[in-house]
Amino acid sequence: MTTPLLSLKDATLRLKGNAGEITILQGVTLEVRKGETLGLIGPSGSGKSSLLMLMGGLERATGGSVMALGHDLTEMSEDALARLRRDHMGVVFQSFHLIPTMTAFENVATPLELAGAPDAYERAAQELEVVGLSGRAEHYPSQLSGGEQQRVALARAAAPRPDLVLADEPTGNLDTTNGKAIVDMLFDLRSRHGSTLVLVTHDPALAARCDRVIGLRDGRIDESIAA
Repeated sequence: MTTPLLSLKDATLRLKGNAGEITILQGVTLEVRKGETLGLIGPSGSGKSSLLMLMGGLERATGGSVMALGHDLTEMSEDALARLRRDHMGVVFQSFHLIPTMTAFENVATPLELAGAPDAYERAAQELEVVGLSGRAEHYPSQLSGGEQQRVALARAAAPRPDLVLADEPTGNLDTTNGKAIVDMLFDLRSRHGSTLVLVTHDPALAARCDRVIGLRDGRIDESIAA
């Protein structure tokens, strides 16, 4: 049996707020295999996005273990986590998080340049072509529609040819047509780059496209949700 790409064992996340400590995730155990597509579903506030953040090292588990790509994320420094994400992960958020003072091309190419990729410009141009934005490469985010901005964000996530793609409600701010196009492109990453995809969504039809679906409720896995 191959080693899972992602492995969480009794992962917990507790955050301190004004009213005291809040438990966001409690005792989550799951594995994700290389090349798999996994959908995370559940009601708002169930911990889906927080679980995705643990998988990417964007939040640090306060208990249990989180293994990703052969690394124990709970033991890594912030710099090491940043390098791991830069070189091996792609993250797509509901909000596009583009740099407003950079063109679409620069938003995609700059992370590759920082990573020392010798073909940063070629890869950026290729990924913008894949998402249908070659003709908009020199436009700034403010000059692009929401759907176009999300395509740029997807091109940026895909350009490093990531082993793991984490997508948090990537269609939440888009209309139906643009949302479907983004989803098709996300799933295409597996065939183009062999990427593993973990997707947070409220859309049952979108979740149904995944190889496997896991439901969350109150910070725990709830098998009845995904049944």
